[in-house]
Amino acid sequence: MKNRWFGLIVVVLMLVASAVLYAYLPERVPTHWNARGEVDGWSSRGVAAFLMPLLGLGMWALLNVLPKIDPKRANYERFDETYWLVVGLIILFLGVIHGAMLANALGVPIGMERITPLGVGLLFVVLGNYLPRVKPNWWMGIRTPWTLESPHVWQRTHRVGGWCFVAAGVLLMISTLLPAHLLIWAVVLVTAVASLVPTVYSYLLWRREARGAES
Repeated sequence: MKNRWFGLIVVVLMLVASAVLYAYLPERVPTHWNARGEVDGWSSRGVAAFLMPLLGLGMWALLNVLPKIDPKRANYERFDETYWLVVGLIILFLGVIHGAMLANALGVPIGMERITPLGVGLLFVVLGNYLPRVKPNWWMGIRTPWTLESPHVWQRTHRVGGWCFVAAGVLLMISTLLPAHLLIWAVVLVTAVASLVPTVYSYLLWRREARGAES
């Protein structure tokens, strides 16, 4: 249960940082960058300072509610700490991106085209290590029709998915060394493969299990 508050603490720190730095931010703040690291989107100072913290707060509140309406809600007791750790890590990732965005607005040059895949890669590595601990539910994990139907398929798929996420995370972090025009394609390819492999595996495993039940 202690991990439940980690994400909320991150949100509070984001809000405090935004409030402290608000007066120093320019009227127009860069909030979006293309694959080459060039600014192609701007927001007002208020939106830039508080949108991401409020998004994190909304996510934390929503993820408090979702387990209560999940038909498999009894399973959450079996991975409660993991559930909230994952929630907290995702919000922490938002906090890192938010901090980098504020730093850029204040004149500290941080390459967003590099920091984002680096952060995603690190997040994937950590999530991959915890993914096998996630029990069957409708809101978190590799939720395919086949994993949701069979606890065995769920368990095996999340074990394979964990390895895929770790490998993808390492590759994403390495890909930040590539030239900008190749980096975006590496990110897309690695993320797609990491998502596709467990999905296909879950189907093949379910089909084999179904055929075994019929024989």
